[in-house]
Amino acid sequence: MESPAPLPAQPVYLSRTESSEIILQSDLNHLGHLFGGRLAGIIDRTAAISAIKHARSAVVTVAIDSLVFRRPVRLGSILTVKASVNRVFTKSMEVGVSVWSLPPDSSADAEYVCNAYLTFAALDAEGRSRVLPPVVPESEVDKRRYEQAGIRREHRLALQTELGKK
Repeated sequence: MESPAPLPAQPVYLSRTESSEIILQSDLNHLGHLFGGRLAGIIDRTAAISAIKHARSAVVTVAIDSLVFRRPVRLGSILTVKASVNRVFTKSMEVGVSVWSLPPDSSADAEYVCNAYLTFAALDAEGRSRVLPPVVPESEVDKRRYEQAGIRREHRLALQTELGKK
């Protein structure tokens, strides 16, 4: 069976994804704020869509790094999650995500909630990881994120080696 032709390099903007949700009572913890796990699920789904747009195939989440909640999200807030591929590493890719909340008080500005970095692998028709097309950072922001993704990957791999996980 022949391998499919590799996909050409793609600019970051083709992977950009944005989703919004209203926060309902069933999304809240006992303190009246959005459950962290619920937010992690929203982040993972939005990042997966970004990864699929880049890979043009099924993807699986390999890791979620650096998910730090900076402020609570209240009932009735509109949550906006933005994601794009930061960098591709042969068979894996990093997707960066930022999360903003528009409180129910319409006079307030959107508030920064958190960001996260997720690693995905793309799968072929047999469920095996496959080589990904490169991503091309075009803007200065894309180039900065591309470089920072390389640093995060080096740190992840070094930590795995140090902890004996590799």
